[in-house]
Amino acid sequence: MMNKDLILREKLALARTVLANQSTLLSFIRTSMYFLVAGVSINNLTTIEQGHLIEIVFIVISAILLAVGIFNFLKQKKNIADSEKHIGDYKMEYMDSKR
Repeated sequence: MMNKDLILREKLALARTVLANQSTLLSFIRTSMYFLVAGVSINNLTTIEQGHLIEIVFIVISAILLAVGIFNFLKQKKNIADSEKHIGDYKMEYMDSKR
């Protein structure tokens, strides 16, 4: 017989994992925005000779961070969905044991 607490614990762990994945995506977006703001404002704040080059570097880093964050989020989202199927097996086993 499958314990209801086990199913609940697995569901709660999965919910925490989903929230952690979303939090990580938001962190990537925040960091990407910091680099974008730095890139856009570098020419306004300084009089560096190669300011445009530094601006482009910051903007490229921002785009890379955003792409990596989205890729990581989607990959983990797929892994989480695969784990959710595993919890469903526990549910079915529990329901079958109640019959």
